Amino acid sequence: MHRPLPPWLTRGVRGIGLASLLSDFGHEIPTALLPSLLTSVLGAPAAALGLIEGVADAMSGVAKIAGGALADDPARRRSIAVGGYTLTAILSALIGVAGAVWQVAILRTGAWVARGVRGPARNALLADAVEPSQFGRAYGFERSMDNAGAVGGPIIAILLVSLVGIRGAILLSVIPGLLAVLAIVYAVRHLAKPTRREHAPVRLVVRPLLRGPLGRLLIGISLFEAGNMAATLLILRASELFTPDRGPDGAAQLAIALYVAYNVAATLASLPGGHLGDRFGMVRVLGFGFALFAAAYAAFGLAGPDPLVLGLAFVAAGVAIGAVETAEHAAVAGLASPDVRGSAFGLLAAIQSVGNLIASGVAGIVWTLVGPAAAFGLATLAMVAALAGLIAAQWRGGLDASAVSQ
Repeated sequence: MHRPLPPWLTRGVRGIGLASLLSDFGHEIPTALLPSLLTSVLGAPAAALGLIEGVADAMSGVAKIAGGALADDPARRRSIAVGGYTLTAILSALIGVAGAVWQVAILRTGAWVARGVRGPARNALLADAVEPSQFGRAYGFERSMDNAGAVGGPIIAILLVSLVGIRGAILLSVIPGLLAVLAIVYAVRHLAKPTRREHAPVRLVVRPLLRGPLGRLLIGISLFEAGNMAATLLILRASELFTPDRGPDGAAQLAIALYVAYNVAATLASLPGGHLGDRFGMVRVLGFGFALFAAAYAAFGLAGPDPLVLGLAFVAAGVAIGAVETAEHAAVAGLASPDVRGSAFGLLAAIQSVGNLIASGVAGIVWTLVGPAAAFGLATLAMVAALAGLIAAQWRGGLDASAVSQ
């Protein structure tokens, strides 16, 4: 007997979720193979990879802010989303034919700019696809699909390399990328058409977003992101702990396996986190995620080379990031005025990018000068501060469960 789909899982939500899944399949393939292409095929030093990725990430962060301002217009956000997915797919795949490092740099940066521009538009479209009381489940579904793509993309890359080589695998990544374009077009076609109006001038809206409940929420999120270090540092911590007993290769394999568990946990936690947020309020889900991150970071700082303890820490961090990312998007969608929702998502993305840069940079410096335990101890304190900021914002009013979940 056919069971009806839940009312929040509209065609628009399904299309956007599928686009996130397929797009991640597409761009994770060249991401996984980029180090090998640069060093083994093009003969570039490791420093080239770091420089290219650093520039691409920085430009993506700037593009997210601009994309947010563009996405405030309901009609414009549709074309931005479609164009962004298209350019990401094509530019990422063209890396497979690059004959020089500078060509890889241009293509990678261009793909990441397109990916940055489309993000706020996609998030704003998702808010157009459901009622506010269903934001948590919609964003949870999208996040779970995105995380699933992050798990599957590298696996597909490994299979393709064995069949067609590094360049061929990167070129074939255009297929899931273009399928993602079809998915976002499908989603757009099943959203209510925006009311016809003159295109508003593109302007960067920041100050109005920082007033009231949304501004207080963003303070707590900023504190969290300033301690949310890159997952690669978690892999490094596990590798260093495992190396004395297992050797470099065995340590790397086990650490990567635990990272896969992290991504699986994030995938499985996103939708339940959104559902709980719709029912009890996004602030509570954020608080749960901050507290779980604090526990996970404390475990990374104190643990020895025990795979079980580190595995639990990876899973806890995965559950936490799945819940937090979902609640962040749903809370911003619920608190931002619809006419500046694109700018709100652009500002959120900028906070995430800058915060992650600070978190990883500071953690790396403290790790080098003092040690990994101190780096994770500092990150734990940042999570506690974020939780305190969230509680303070809720205490000041405007962030009670009903204000964010309805």
